[in-house]
Amino acid sequence: MAVLYDRVALIGLGLIAGSMSLAMRAGGLAGETVGYARSPETRAAARQIGLVDRVAESAAEAVAGADLVVLAVPVGVMGAVAAEIAPHLKPGATVTDVGSVKQAVIEAVAPHIPAGVHFVPGHPLAGTEHSGPHSGFAALFRNRWWLLTPPEGTDPEATARLAALIRAMGANVEDMDAAHHDLVLAVTSHTPHLIAYTMVGVADHLKRVTESEVIKYSAAGFRDFTRIAASDPTMWRDVFLQNKEAVLDILGRFTEELFMLQRAIRMGDGAQLHDYFTRTRAIRRGIIEAGQDTSAPDFGRMPAGAATGQD
Repeated sequence: MAVLYDRVALIGLGLIAGSMSLAMRAGGLAGETVGYARSPETRAAARQIGLVDRVAESAAEAVAGADLVVLAVPVGVMGAVAAEIAPHLKPGATVTDVGSVKQAVIEAVAPHIPAGVHFVPGHPLAGTEHSGPHSGFAALFRNRWWLLTPPEGTDPEATARLAALIRAMGANVEDMDAAHHDLVLAVTSHTPHLIAYTMVGVADHLKRVTESEVIKYSAAGFRDFTRIAASDPTMWRDVFLQNKEAVLDILGRFTEELFMLQRAIRMGDGAQLHDYFTRTRAIRRGIIEAGQDTSAPDFGRMPAGAATGQD
């Protein structure tokens, strides 16, 4: 494949940025990748494993001369990072992000983007519960969706070029309104994560079941809850605070559904339970048919430690 950007700057060197760097290297999509992370330990690890072509010592150094700048930091600090790099952005460059919330990121970042620089917010719907520079792998985005939420007036050529890069890394691309994105993600990602954290918290506080029993006898359902609840706490703290309204809306609807199921169980209404589970089961089948998961044991996921070998 042809080089799509001569220089790509990755601000933040965790799972998503690392996977982007590896995918771009595998496809020959960037002339040079430059990375920066605030933690000296993260920068040292990235250098050691050759995660990017060059590790910078500041965000300003990383973005200098870059044609594409990717903000891969927690959504709560996007605005501060944008303000820090703004004076150093190359005219004509594109800035994007990989945050799980879009309205708040646009409000925080857009005011700092200089005239002549294009801002195309984005969100790859891909990830694992692992984080840090060692967690990335080139195949992370294959057949996953990457949503772009360009504000009105965004240069269509800049959006198309970024979309071409994303497709070249193996993902599917779709444009979406930022507010609608935040509502969709509250349903498909944010509230499920909150429920997972809550269920693991319930197990932690239930003194009649010991911690050793929870660990030893974890069935598939609880095992998957703990996988989700192992996700980066800083990232998820910021997601819930920045997408507050949509999450609270969906959480309220979830509570109503839960009350309905409680009543059905209490009243012994097996017909209602069977009908409800039949309808919800169809959604799971739809996810498999859409190629977004598999029906294999453990949902087709690789054993721990094997992810970095996936390519």
